Amino acid sequence: MQQSNGADIAAQAIRMLGILRGKAPDAATYTAALGIARSAMQAGRAASAIPVLQALAQHVPTDAQVALLLGFALRLEQRLGEADQVFSSALASGLAEPGIIFGQAQTRYELGHPSAALFAAAQQAMPSNPEVVRNRAAAMASEGDPDGADALLDAVLARQPGWLDGHKGLATLRWTRGDKAHFTDSYARACAAEPDNAQLWLAWFSTVAQTRDWEASRDILDRAERHLGETPGTLAGRLFVAAESGDVAQAEQLFPRAAHIDGDVTNLCRIRYLVRQGRAREAEAIALPLTAKPSAPLFWPYLSVAWRMMGDARAEWLDRPEQFIQPREVELSVAELDELAAVLRELHVAQAPYVEQSVRGGTQTDRSVLLRHEPILQRARAQLVDAIRGYVAELPSGEKGHPLLGVPRSHLLIEGSWSVRLLQQGYNVPHTHPKGWLSTAFYISLPEPAQMGAAPAGQIAFGTPPVELETGLAPYRHIEPKCGRIAIFPSTMWHGTVPFDDGERLVIALDIRTPGY
Repeated sequence: MQQSNGADIAAQAIRMLGILRGKAPDAATYTAALGIARSAMQAGRAASAIPVLQALAQHVPTDAQVALLLGFALRLEQRLGEADQVFSSALASGLAEPGIIFGQAQTRYELGHPSAALFAAAQQAMPSNPEVVRNRAAAMASEGDPDGADALLDAVLARQPGWLDGHKGLATLRWTRGDKAHFTDSYARACAAEPDNAQLWLAWFSTVAQTRDWEASRDILDRAERHLGETPGTLAGRLFVAAESGDVAQAEQLFPRAAHIDGDVTNLCRIRYLVRQGRAREAEAIALPLTAKPSAPLFWPYLSVAWRMMGDARAEWLDRPEQFIQPREVELSVAELDELAAVLRELHVAQAPYVEQSVRGGTQTDRSVLLRHEPILQRARAQLVDAIRGYVAELPSGEKGHPLLGVPRSHLLIEGSWSVRLLQQGYNVPHTHPKGWLSTAFYISLPEPAQMGAAPAGQIAFGTPPVELETGLAPYRHIEPKCGRIAIFPSTMWHGTVPFDDGERLVIALDIRTPGY
């Protein structure tokens, strides 16, 4: 049904494009063209909307709605440089529409240009939009004013203690600056101000629980229940802490009481606990039905683990490590790799890795590095996407129900891209990328062989679940890092890196979004 709708929208866009190229639109044609463009964007077909809006803009170059839609359609297709030109031209012509002001600020931020002042203007134009404040703070921090960003978020949160995204942004800012002692202070203040706000308590708990500080996590739940009583959220939180901390007696006592609680986090907690207890068949019974739901990417990796523990051949059907895990060489010269490394090192400004990420002994960049404006990053993006297209072209034919093979493959967009810089004894813990379809690691700078240590030091290991699951499963395979090499693999594949002795290991990681057509 979605494919049919998408084809219909594309056909409508083509017909409208023919009309707009023939003559200036009357009011009805103008309205119809905007409607087609909006429908295309809502259906994930922004590529069909762009030529319609561009043709419309030729006839009404100072129309705010056309400029706004065209800018955001270009953003959806990750054509940020063109989107920036549209927003800038609109503002220069006097179209001071709040959405255009915000669009320019956000686009220039993602391109890596200074944007804090633009977000300040957007905040004046959209004073009630919290997203503008959050993104302004991120821009301030990236431009060397983390204290100002902290103060901005803290002041707004003092007035709006229920703003969950603001708390998350402030906690992330403080954690990556190394302030682990006070990174959740805003949550504590907010819960004191709004003690009956269950969402606030659970957001505070989740943020602390990510650090695996179980004592502090239990204390937050205790304090929450003094105000709220036991809720499904606090019960699920206690189950999570018991299961993840290894408190088997408490977990066994809580599981029956929490049987009525659904949700991705609680189901993951159940599955992880059962895997750790060696109860693979019970874990499979929970995970398998969930792979038919929108959150399926969270559960396929655990289904793989359960099947491997059971000796079930479906693990090979799912993972196919010899076929799906591939190293490829990328056409970038030594000089280009050196230039790329120099640009990326300038972007590694955090003092600590993000709490929710897999990095240990290193740092990770913010934003999507391959969407930035620097020419070397644009060249790298083109080469990496070309390598991925080659990989996709060689995949087997479509296979219904398979997370990699069971989707269309024609429209590839970046879901996220970032750089990881690991130093002495640095590594990534085993993890997967539930927001992606394909994932990659591209090697830019590596330690000298004498610094790396004996193999498999510094290599990426595939198929080994997190150590805390205690499965005893060996890696499917390793890929040896080499400057200019990209490793491509399904986003559902467990992967982590092996610590190395000394030096620097600098990579770009790139996820491809699950294609919609």
